[in-house]
Amino acid sequence: MRTRAAVLRGVGVDWEVTDVELDAPHAGEVLVKMAYAGICHSDEHFYTGDSVPSAEMEDLMRAAGVPVPEWFPMLGGHEGAGVVEEVGPEVKTLKPGDHVAVSFFPACGNCRWCATGHTYLCDVGADIYSKAMTTDGTRRRHVVGPNGAEDLMAMMQVGTFAEFVVASERSLVKINDWIPLEAASLVSCGVTTGFGSGSVAAGTEPGDTVVVVGVGGIGMNAVQGAKVAGAKHIVAVDPNEFKREIAPSFGATHTAVDAGSALELVKEITWGVMADRVVLTPGVVPPDLVMVAMMLLRKGGTCVLTGMAKISDMQIPISLPDMVSSCKTLKGVLYGEMNPRDAMPKLLSMYEAGTIKLDELVTQKYKLDDINEAMKDLRAGRNIRGVIAF
Repeated sequence: MRTRAAVLRGVGVDWEVTDVELDAPHAGEVLVKMAYAGICHSDEHFYTGDSVPSAEMEDLMRAAGVPVPEWFPMLGGHEGAGVVEEVGPEVKTLKPGDHVAVSFFPACGNCRWCATGHTYLCDVGADIYSKAMTTDGTRRRHVVGPNGAEDLMAMMQVGTFAEFVVASERSLVKINDWIPLEAASLVSCGVTTGFGSGSVAAGTEPGDTVVVVGVGGIGMNAVQGAKVAGAKHIVAVDPNEFKREIAPSFGATHTAVDAGSALELVKEITWGVMADRVVLTPGVVPPDLVMVAMMLLRKGGTCVLTGMAKISDMQIPISLPDMVSSCKTLKGVLYGEMNPRDAMPKLLSMYEAGTIKLDELVTQKYKLDDINEAMKDLRAGRNIRGVIAF
């Protein structure tokens, strides 16, 4: 079938809304008619090239035996929600008409990581930037380009910037049909990653002081996660005045314009003890931010690195004696250390109960044809979360 979709053909090239050819779903696959797609900074990282290795890095990867993906052309988008249109053979958990939220982790359920409850580390995740489906290794998405027909790499094996999506059954989580699909689209990535980072991954406990650096689509939900976990003080740090102004409505008790200015604030509100947890969720993590974040921590505190750095940033300044003598922890975190099939329904239940906010995260809706405008607004920090409404 043919569908309209947003395709990125290379670093620094505007997104192109064009016709894409989708093959029918094979065994274990599902065709979904999309209702909403969230716009995440992860998509922007491919436009800027922050997530694309240089030619030299690719040569090193090949020399080390690491597969190098065919990045472009790329069908964008990894957040979203919609309605099942058709199911392929052997699909057991979904049927036409079911409402689903998209998970960018097609967790297998069988590997060591899945078996121990760490589906966000599933071995299948190594293939989320492959043009081949994780189900049978064949390709399902095609676009006509300057050199004729080309296969598409779908962002994280889903590619939600399209009217229709063909994905593995494992990439879709059934949700109650009374949940608004707009709200459901947000728990695909941004809400879950942020909420988990500010609560589960950080280890936040009642009474803690938590600093969240960067309060966009991920960080604002880290604020919500810290609040639900019982934090006493939640400091939202962002240079964007709009985001600082709205942060208290999601649970922030204090705000600061940058991590440096947060140092004195945190020292004051903790009587010199400093923060129990620091969560780094800016659009791009600069290496020197890590040093300041570790300075914000108390003895025995934990710094969570959730935001992505440029792939070329290989080193960070850090005081190793301070880490040892003060027993501080710096940890990388994926998906907030939450598991999609457990976390997504749970967060939507919390939304129904009024425990967390989802509707208020959406600051702008766009048509698919306006994808480049949506990306410009993301770069400018105008949105907490922008969504494409199909």
